Amino acid sequence: MKSSFRLGRFCRPGLALVTGISIWITAVALTSGQSQASPRPQMSEQAFKNIQVLKGIPVDEFMGTMGLFSAALSVCCAECHTGAGTSNPKWEDDPPRKRTARRMMQMVATINRENFNGRQVVTCWTCHRGDQSPLVTPPLDRMYGEPVVQPPDILAAATSGEPTADQIFDKYIQALGGAAPLARLTSYVAKGTSLPYGEVGKGFPTEIYAKAPNQLVTIVHQQEGDMARSFDGREGYFLLPLTVVEEYPWTGGALEGAKLDAELAFPGRIKDFLTNWRVSFSQTINGVDVRVVQGTGAAGLVATLYFDKETGLLVRMARYTNSAAGRVPTQIDLSDYRTVAGVKMPFKWSYAWVSGREDFELTDVQPNVAIDPAKFGRPVAVTRPIR
Repeated sequence: MKSSFRLGRFCRPGLALVTGISIWITAVALTSGQSQASPRPQMSEQAFKNIQVLKGIPVDEFMGTMGLFSAALSVCCAECHTGAGTSNPKWEDDPPRKRTARRMMQMVATINRENFNGRQVVTCWTCHRGDQSPLVTPPLDRMYGEPVVQPPDILAAATSGEPTADQIFDKYIQALGGAAPLARLTSYVAKGTSLPYGEVGKGFPTEIYAKAPNQLVTIVHQQEGDMARSFDGREGYFLLPLTVVEEYPWTGGALEGAKLDAELAFPGRIKDFLTNWRVSFSQTINGVDVRVVQGTGAAGLVATLYFDKETGLLVRMARYTNSAAGRVPTQIDLSDYRTVAGVKMPFKWSYAWVSGREDFELTDVQPNVAIDPAKFGRPVAVTRPIR
């Protein structure tokens, strides 16, 4: 397995967000057994060396935690890890920033333990908000300038003036084409392109395979190798080329999030997938007035769905999973709905999380076709030489 790390693929220009893995707290280096299959999820201290604080968590949670650190400070791996982005990274080294990061993580844990009964009320984002040094004095431009809306993860329920969750979901199903056409759509194979955020060009060739009720795999043939997100109805995996951990399984809330993504590929049952649905106050997203519905799932999964008031179609889904440093967000924005086999499907969407964003656009969808079950299994790494 490759231990090199690519910088910039998913870094936002000017902000330099991390590209799929680590930044501070721990020095990391792959152990020789990383690629061997295991009946249990591999823990962080098994996959990496010199783990001192973030022990006892699965690799996918560790990666999500790294992404939260990156977002909180707007840094990339190379700003904290020795040799990151080179052919000889020394993830196990302990430069000053990483030693400081460990102390900060322990400080945050102490604050939450002594003041909030161990609940994650305070996180890195609470103070840093994208700055390496937290602001001490409130800027007056922020006080009197254009307000920036930053909604909380858990939304308040609307007390009046909004339809019920059942009414919103019923309108959604009708907007898609109705329950009967949705039930007749049992599979599809789609082709298109994926363009990483901040890049220009035609994008990378993309394939999507979906089979009802909840199997889904997205494969992007990137320049350095294939990126894949797969869910076979029971297990899910993430594959990203040229990173410290090239492939790992989803666990806990991240696995539930993968299930939710697969359910949305055939959304006729989406209302039953989550529980405790509540309708929050209407909002405006990119000039579109939306209804807002939030529900919860297993392993701490929280999902918020935003429906166009006029059309009833889903325009955004934001889901949150727990990690050692707070909730890890994933956001999918949907647009350009077109009818395929009597069902409206989004032909454009963006997939964003704390370690990257890709913009997808479909060019062809073949409905109700036979798909080899192996397509939904554990992805196989395909790397290509860097030109």
